[in-house]
Amino acid sequence: MDGVLHHPAYREKFAENLKRELPRIPFIGTVGAGPFSRAGAPPSPHVAVETSEGTASRTPTSPTSTFWAVSRAGKELAELHLNYEGLEPYPLKWMENRSVPLSCQVEDKMRLSKDKTSVKVNESLSLGGIPPETFQYRLGNRSALEWAIDQYQVTEHNGIRSDPKRHDDEQYIVRLVGQVVRVSLETARLVSSLPPLVDGTDAGS
Repeated sequence: MDGVLHHPAYREKFAENLKRELPRIPFIGTVGAGPFSRAGAPPSPHVAVETSEGTASRTPTSPTSTFWAVSRAGKELAELHLNYEGLEPYPLKWMENRSVPLSCQVEDKMRLSKDKTSVKVNESLSLGGIPPETFQYRLGNRSALEWAIDQYQVTEHNGIRSDPKRHDDEQYIVRLVGQVVRVSLETARLVSSLPPLVDGTDAGS
């Protein structure tokens, strides 16, 4: 399921629907029924291919192979997104302001630089070297990293203060930023590896 929901073709085709309703999971793979159709149809017929050893046959990208490729990618995406806190953080560059004591805690709100290559954690520390592919993974109209920056900030509402600091783990937020970057890059890689959501008979068109 995760593989389909992240597929660029699905997101483009149902972009307007996804803005106002919960996502619906399309079936994949019936030959002749379009790119988002019922799985379980018979595979595409073999086609003859001339090789140096004579005539051989092969099966074009079939509905079945497309289904399993998307399924495998979806499983990897689900594991990646559910277990992100166990990932090795992406190696961001620590950029320290030597004029103030070093701290890894968010004192107010993290800020993304205008060129989106670094995150300012506080006055003493920024994390640089963010790859541009990080922003391909989006949650709604924001990237996952921008969502994390917005969520992990100090806020106060009706006298109730919310503070992301963890005194038992001072590097939690810094590590989290690196993990979100890692998740985003791996998500972008998996999404780019997804096969086209087309029927086997149309695979070459």
